[in-house]
Amino acid sequence: MESYRLVMTCCTVRVMPEAATTAARRATIGDSEFDRDTALTRRAPGVYDIDLSAGWTIISAVNGGYLLAVLGRALADALPHRDPFTISAHYLTASRPGPAVVRTDVVRTGRTLSTGQASLFQYDEDGVEVERIRVLASYGDLGALPDDVRTAAQPPALPPLDQCFGPEDGPVPVDGSSAIVDRLLLKLDPATLGWALGQPSGKGEMRAWFGLKDGRDSDPLALLLAVDALPPTAFEIGLSGWVPTVELTVHVRCRPAPGPLRVSITTRNLAGGFLEEDAEVWDSADRLVAQSRQLARVRLD
Repeated sequence: MESYRLVMTCCTVRVMPEAATTAARRATIGDSEFDRDTALTRRAPGVYDIDLSAGWTIISAVNGGYLLAVLGRALADALPHRDPFTISAHYLTASRPGPAVVRTDVVRTGRTLSTGQASLFQYDEDGVEVERIRVLASYGDLGALPDDVRTAAQPPALPPLDQCFGPEDGPVPVDGSSAIVDRLLLKLDPATLGWALGQPSGKGEMRAWFGLKDGRDSDPLALLLAVDALPPTAFEIGLSGWVPTVELTVHVRCRPAPGPLRVSITTRNLAGGFLEEDAEVWDSADRLVAQSRQLARVRLD
């Protein structure tokens, strides 16, 4: 969860009318701000240009889930299969809004799975090309998977959406600090909001309803964003500030049903300045549609 800073401070939160959080015209998959801002231009086979949007930043850093969706879209074009099944990213240097190039390589293709790798590059102030993120992923066809499900996992017990709280329910944030949350329908479970009131629980849990503000339903690429869109669990442990992602792996289990998603993230261990975050994403049909684990750094001083 690259560079998600605390924009809700100690306050008395309030419930906002749901109409205030939804767009006048509901966007569709393929015709939304998310699709436009993750769209790439093919320069040559396997090579793509993109202008990373400032709309998916916190302060000045580009969100790691948005970056994963960008590379995920590039691999969907480069590989014979369209749906990410598993995608692992290493975040090498901090990305910034502006021009970038994505280079992909096909590692292996098969009947049901294909594997590829991709890297995103930008230029530094001296004009030197710098690799920002490197991904290895396997793709397939989610629609061809069997219906058999055997699981002990349970959906998170979240209050109704109108009883949860988002950044708009707190004080006005600093200008330019909340570009990404302006594009999300993000409603946090009050039980994981102690950090916003100056009373973190110490449990390392974060739960929320998730969607895109313009009403676009989630697809597999949006799931790559969803696992990295919530505030860090470090806030509920009692820490604040930058929590940069070192590595993030996402497993996409099925194509989500229409409607808001429920995201649950937990941290069980913080040691040596690093913590893990395990995320589950559930759709409106009570199906576990994505899982992830990331390793992130925290500042302990």
